[in-house]
Order: sequence, then structure tokens, then C-alpha cells
Amino acid sequence: MLRYLTSGESHGKCMLTIVDGLPAGLAVKEKIINGELARRMLGYGRGRRMKIESDAAEVLSGLRKGKTIGSPVALMIKNADHSIDKLPAVFEPRPGHADLAGMLKYGLDDARDVLERASARETAARAGAGALSKILLAEFGIRVASHVTVIGAVGARPRGLGFSQIVAASERSPVRCADPDASRRMCAAIDEAMGAGDTLGGIFEVIVQGAPAGLGSYAQWDRRIDAALASAMLSIPAVKGVSFGMGFGAAGLKGSLVHDEIFYDKKKGFYRKTNNAGGIEGGMTNGEDIIIRATMKPISTLRRPLASVNIRTKKPIKATVERSDVCAVPAAGVIGEAVTAIEIANAMLGKFGGDSVDEMKRNFKGYVKQVRRF
Repeated sequence: MLRYLTSGESHGKCMLTIVDGLPAGLAVKEKIINGELARRMLGYGRGRRMKIESDAAEVLSGLRKGKTIGSPVALMIKNADHSIDKLPAVFEPRPGHADLAGMLKYGLDDARDVLERASARETAARAGAGALSKILLAEFGIRVASHVTVIGAVGARPRGLGFSQIVAASERSPVRCADPDASRRMCAAIDEAMGAGDTLGGIFEVIVQGAPAGLGSYAQWDRRIDAALASAMLSIPAVKGVSFGMGFGAAGLKGSLVHDEIFYDKKKGFYRKTNNAGGIEGGMTNGEDIIIRATMKPISTLRRPLASVNIRTKKPIKATVERSDVCAVPAAGVIGEAVTAIEIANAMLGKFGGDSVDEMKRNFKGYVKQVRRF
């Protein structure tokens, strides 16, 4: 199985991640990893921290001559701002953040000890792990992308666009939205929120193209691929809801309007004309694109803070104000890609095994032939 751990605090010396389970023989280039880290830092509405940091990953272990050797791969991302011991104590927990619950859980009297790890800065390490997973998936023709569909009250309608078109359009947008008109209105909404000292959330969509049918399983609850993907997506800070395909919209429709009819063609085999299921049926991929949407709440740190209570005096006070973003939905989409890639890569390893990339490819090719003969 593929597994990973991250370590590090927002203003500590560095962020670390160890990725275990990658097969041997996978060519890894640091510039690809750093490209993903750079994408995570972009987005209209990001805070001053992104102007301070220039995230770059250093591979500490697991490679020899640019290829994996079967041992764990360790990545280090140094923090330019690593003043953790000099930062002031925080006694005014922010509503919506981990501050108060974390202090109560660990018996701490300073929210600084909580927020340094609960910070979304941790996702830089996950972006690195996701980059390694994307490199593995690319060996099998599987691509993962994301785009923003909602920020605040502004929704996008990127109709009729294919995977490559969505990728190209979203990467040109300052908010990673494939609808140019909506992109402009989203930027305006962010400006308005910034002027009011407020924040905005939204929705991003992750698309996986090329995943074979049969990843995951209906046999046990913890082997369902949608359960694994939902869990990973909800682990992203501020994500409060996840859906697949038509998602919550299916609740108000009849079955005849929801389920994707099955067709067969000698050249392409089984296929669907619609993808309301989002590429997953019965806990398994069905061969169509996997479509995941995640809802991100507005960021908890407000420049015009909400009411709170001083932990020491128990008297009413305004919540603390930390350096933060106005909107981080575009960046959250990149993290959504990362955690999705990790789960799909794990499912691929579970399905096709192999201690080396070559062995895994042989098993994959045999399965593809089997499916085509069905």
C-alpha cells in the first residue's frame, strides 16, 4: 500500500513528508514536484506568506540516480519564515479554527501551539506526496486536474469543455476557473471581501482521467474507492462537504434521470453517454472520468475578527488576527488533486501490485486485455 506522513509547523524550520510504498524504477524529477508546489502557492486572494516563501522540495532519501529504489521517499520543504519560537502567544481563539478545540484536547494554554500545526501550511508537504503519486499515475496514462466552480456567490459554467480544455483554461485564470467571465467576477468578489475585512469560500472540482474500471471494491466498506477519496478530501483544512458526479443534485430527481445508461461498442467496449455517477458505482471506478467536488468554507482568520473569549481571563474579546488569505479555494483545488492522486495511486498499487514499475505495468496490461475481451 501507499502511505505517507507529514511533519512540521507553519513557522518551523521545514515541512517534511515521507512517502512509503512507491515501486522501484520510477523516474522522479524534483522540478516536477516543485511545479506542483508552485501551483499550490498561486491564486487570487492569497496572503503575504506566499510572497515570502518560495517552496522547493529537496529529496532526502529513496532515490538513486533519479529513480526510486523501493525504500521510503523523504521530501523536505524549508520555510523561509521560521520564527516559531519568537512569535507571540495567542490567547484569543478564532471561531471556525482548530484553536479552542485543540487547546482543550491537549491541555494547552497557548493557541500558538495548536495553530502552528493546524495551519494549511501543512498541505505543502501533501502537495509533494501528491506530486510523487501523479508521476506514478502518469506511467499508466492517468491524469488528475482541478478547477474552481464557485467562489462566494459567483458560480462558473464551463460547459462543453473537455479535460485538456479545462486544464488549459483554469491554469490561465488567477482563480483557476475555466469560465473567463466567472473568473473576473470571482476576483471582484474577493476584492470586495478583502475591503470588508472578510473572507470567501467556494467549491472546486477534481477530475481524474484514464483510471481503469475496477479500482476499489464493493466487498468491504473500507475498500470502497469513493469512501477513501471522500476521507482524503475532507482532511483538507476548511473542506466541509464532498460529492461525486451529480452529487446532492441527485436527491431531487427520479432514478431514470440519474443513472448512466450502459452501451457497448466493439472498439471502445462498454461506455456511458452521461457521467452522473462521477465515474464511481458500488464503491468502484467504472472507467469513466472520476468527478469529485469539494466545498470549502471561508477562512477562519478575519481582519475584522469575530467575538471570542480570552483563555486566561475568560473575558469577552475579539479573536486573534493572524496573517492569512482572503480566499484559498484555488490552492485547495491543487491540494484536492494531490490527495486524490495519492488515493488513486494507492488503489492502483492495491489492484496491480508489483514491487517495481515494470512488474506493475505487466499486471496492468494483462488486466486491460482481460477487460477488453470481456
